Amino acid sequence: MPLPFTDRDHTYMQRALSLARRGVGLSAPNPAVGCVLVRDEKIVGEGWHEYDRRDHAEIVALHQAGSLALGATAYVTLEPCSHTGRTGPCAEALIRAGIQRVVLATNDPNPQVAGSGVAMLRDAGIEVAIGLGCKQAQQLNHGFARWIQSEVPFVTVKVAMTLDGRIAPSPDFDYEEKIFWITGPESRRAVQPLRHASDAILTGIGTVIADDPQLTDRSGMLRRRPLLRVVVDSQLRIPLSSQLVQSAQDDLLIATVSQNAERRAILESHGVRVVTVNADSDGRVNLHSLLHLLGKEQMQNLFVEGGSALNTSLRNEGLVDALHLFVAPRLLGADAAPAFAHLEPLTLAPDFSTEKIGDDLHLQALLRNPWPTEGTTCLQA
Repeated sequence: MPLPFTDRDHTYMQRALSLARRGVGLSAPNPAVGCVLVRDEKIVGEGWHEYDRRDHAEIVALHQAGSLALGATAYVTLEPCSHTGRTGPCAEALIRAGIQRVVLATNDPNPQVAGSGVAMLRDAGIEVAIGLGCKQAQQLNHGFARWIQSEVPFVTVKVAMTLDGRIAPSPDFDYEEKIFWITGPESRRAVQPLRHASDAILTGIGTVIADDPQLTDRSGMLRRRPLLRVVVDSQLRIPLSSQLVQSAQDDLLIATVSQNAERRAILESHGVRVVTVNADSDGRVNLHSLLHLLGKEQMQNLFVEGGSALNTSLRNEGLVDALHLFVAPRLLGADAAPAFAHLEPLTLAPDFSTEKIGDDLHLQALLRNPWPTEGTTCLQA
């Protein structure tokens, strides 16, 4: 059966997706959505969603189109909402404007509203086609899909590693530079947009002590919420002289099980948030509890740049949704620190891709699709 899309449909949906990408970092906790209105083969209105500007992408496009929306086709990257929240229902607005046809990339992952926007449009006699650009639209909103269904963030683990799976040289390795970089500058630059697309970045106390990272978004792109820097530090060992503490401005959260009130007060006097989290069976921070805590704060995308212990714990506890592995063409040997220790077997297929970045290889894998399969139309078009 032929797909219900023309070459022009593909072109306009790609435009809608490019608009949706402008909302990355600006739309959360709402999804990133783009909309293009086309009448007589001309774009008459377009828009994307930014949370602080309130209006959804469809409303922005309709305002731009005015009376030209009558009889137009709407290309939208996510199913128009059918309920009243901060704004009115977008599906209803499209109906009132006289839209004739709607092309959607994907359904809404919210189980309470999924499909109702499409139903409202079809009940009004509007032709609705779903599935064009689906994979791209979903990838933009993996975090929203995970959070809206489970109230925990979508967890992406990033690792810069060697061919033999090492992330740091052995303690007796002799190198002259202050910082030992595993990957090249191109890979390090490629990490910044990934940080930008995240609401929070997580690391362990071992990485803080060893590397003294900043964990900042240096992409240069605008974001509406500061990147929340989170450290798993069971015993509050983080040095006051660390770059994280010295730069803290209510954007550094320490997750601990320690009851050391004096140490907590000192950290809080430096602008650090300290939260006590349930302990796991080993007396360390319970990672499941931490994810639920971050979810309550509307952190939808959690980017992890940790060491072997944190990477391994997250993976073996089934908490990793996606992997970004930046692999450098070098070997460090068995005495070097591993990216993962005692890792359970892992199959990366079928959603797995690779690309060359400088001298390195970037491997990207989706381990767990957060989008509901039931009621979701996703055509490979």
